[in-house]
Amino acid sequence: MKSLRTVIRGLPVKLVGVHATSLPMIMTLRYEPSDPYAVHAAFATDVDSDEPAEWIIGRELLVDGLEGPAGEGDVRIWPAGEEGRRDLYILLNPPSGTALLKAPAQEVKAFLRETEAVVPRGAELAHSDFDRFLAHLLAEG
Repeated sequence: MKSLRTVIRGLPVKLVGVHATSLPMIMTLRYEPSDPYAVHAAFATDVDSDEPAEWIIGRELLVDGLEGPAGEGDVRIWPAGEEGRRDLYILLNPPSGTALLKAPAQEVKAFLRETEAVVPRGAELAHSDFDRFLAHLLAEG
């Protein structure tokens, strides 16, 4: 059996502001085989940032967002631009405000290919750690 490893990739993104302004940021994507449906995304203004903003995004949502508009609620994703130079827009909409990020679609796609080499799409259930999830739920209750 293939060794299950964590997949981590940092990539440049831009926080898109009003009047076509943008702030360069780093988005670090992390995929844990023990949580096979989720991608953990951390956003920071630079590599040494103390407090990155962290989100959990469904892996399938990222896959769908590469092809067309996907998501509802707090996370929405869609592609824009020409094939080969495509960007991926990620809209984060928590109660405290909204952030629109522009990421290179090819780098997100490469990250997702790496995750699928670890846990193929459709095989997530076999890799889920339900004991850990249940213990987490019981600890909160």
